[in-house]
Amino acid sequence: MTATGIPEGNYVDISGGLQLHYHDVGEGTPIVFVHGSGPGASGYSNFKQNYFHFAEAGYRCIVPDLVGFGYSSKPEGRDYELDFFVSTLKELLDHLEIQKCVLVGNSLGGAVSIKMALDHPDLVEKLIMMAPGGIESKEAYFKMPGIQRMVTEFVGGTLDQEGLGALLSMLVFDPRHVTPCLIEERFGVLQTQPADVLSRMSVPDMGERLGELICPILGFWGTEDQFCPATGAQKFLKQCKKTRFIEVTECGHWVMVEFADMFNKACLDFLAE
Repeated sequence: MTATGIPEGNYVDISGGLQLHYHDVGEGTPIVFVHGSGPGASGYSNFKQNYFHFAEAGYRCIVPDLVGFGYSSKPEGRDYELDFFVSTLKELLDHLEIQKCVLVGNSLGGAVSIKMALDHPDLVEKLIMMAPGGIESKEAYFKMPGIQRMVTEFVGGTLDQEGLGALLSMLVFDPRHVTPCLIEERFGVLQTQPADVLSRMSVPDMGERLGELICPILGFWGTEDQFCPATGAQKFLKQCKKTRFIEVTECGHWVMVEFADMFNKACLDFLAE
């Protein structure tokens, strides 16, 4: 266990002199958990209530830290474009010799998962989405109160532990889920993150391309989401086949955290179909 409180896993060297950090637990069909963005984000902090249950159910769970997050490399002075996240994650999957997998993506991780499925349809067997990004215009996202606060405080360099806790509380409906342990985990990672991770992040609007997705999709959205408009679920339902979305009341941006038991069971049922 490191100073952040997050257990350290494995590393792989990728192009550009970068490293990606990841956890790899269990055996069976590979499931790749792709976390969201924000100050101090990591795969472990996003999915620690989920991936062990999937591993116990007979799946191989790979939980990477995207470039710029967790224990992965965080290059400065470059653009963090969606294709950069996708290509570096694909390098990890190639290193692990994964030819078929299920992607589980929240927020930015949802956008990465969508783009991966569009670019590599033979790789992605199923998609599980939790309030995915990348399906609205930049202007629509910047109207969301959570996005506004995250950009102002993280990019502005004003986040102390108390401020980070207040920001994380906007990700949930019930603030009891923002524990001192979670704040410690994310604050430790935050100390290593350059502002470029958010200030130079670029995620295109893929809303008109959702109909190109060919794999089965299970989605979740909290009705009190302050980061990604909950109306986004309808975009999937109108354009995609083999798709269902579960809307959850009294829930914010983190369905997998606030309703972990329900999320885990619904996902495992979907995977077993």
